[in-house]
Amino acid sequence: MKGKVISYISRRNLFKFGATAVGTGLITSKLGTDLLDPPVANAKQNLTPDLAITELLEGNKRFSGQKTKQPNRGTFRLREVAIGQKPFAAILGCADSRVPAEIVFDQGLGDLFVVRVAGNVASSEEIGSLEFGTVVLGTKVILVLGHQKCGAVQAAIDNKPVPGQIGSILKHIKPLKVASTSQTGDLLKATTIANVKNQIATLKTSPVLMDLVNSGKLKIIGGFYSLDTGIITQVA
Repeated sequence: MKGKVISYISRRNLFKFGATAVGTGLITSKLGTDLLDPPVANAKQNLTPDLAITELLEGNKRFSGQKTKQPNRGTFRLREVAIGQKPFAAILGCADSRVPAEIVFDQGLGDLFVVRVAGNVASSEEIGSLEFGTVVLGTKVILVLGHQKCGAVQAAIDNKPVPGQIGSILKHIKPLKVASTSQTGDLLKATTIANVKNQIATLKTSPVLMDLVNSGKLKIIGGFYSLDTGIITQVA
């Protein structure tokens, strides 16, 4: 019966309920402990938020130093996470093909809950996904990851007409151009870092996420990834 509970509750119903609930207490009581405790082992799930951050940064250190362990990528892990997932960290990253989260953090299947969108912007869909990753799956940290030479941020700086729905992404970045011009050095890098901080501020408008932050169960931080070196620097 425990396994069936997970099957019968859709993500859509979860988000519909979450929109009317305040904090995570009501969500927990509504869904029950079965959904909040998927039956799959992951020792990293027991990390504190601070240790989860350390695990991410140490993984990136291995990657950038060409000493990767490539953990949790074998056939056994594949079958293990098919039962359910309990990632220890969530990443709000750019869709850029050069920044694959599991690789640059040297993690494996089921370790990270990754939301990727051009410009790593936190629109309502991204926030909803991260609420799911934290409340239901139990991630201990959300890391908003910007990167060097981000095309979306550059397009926002250029402020030229764009086709289709691209503008719906750039509108989340454009207001940061003025704030960034007062900083010395690389305008694109400064705007990218400002964008990371702004998306963190947007995430913190979520009562669901802030309930976890205020209770010490979650931390929301920011990072900047260098395409040249593979190194991630914490910026917020």
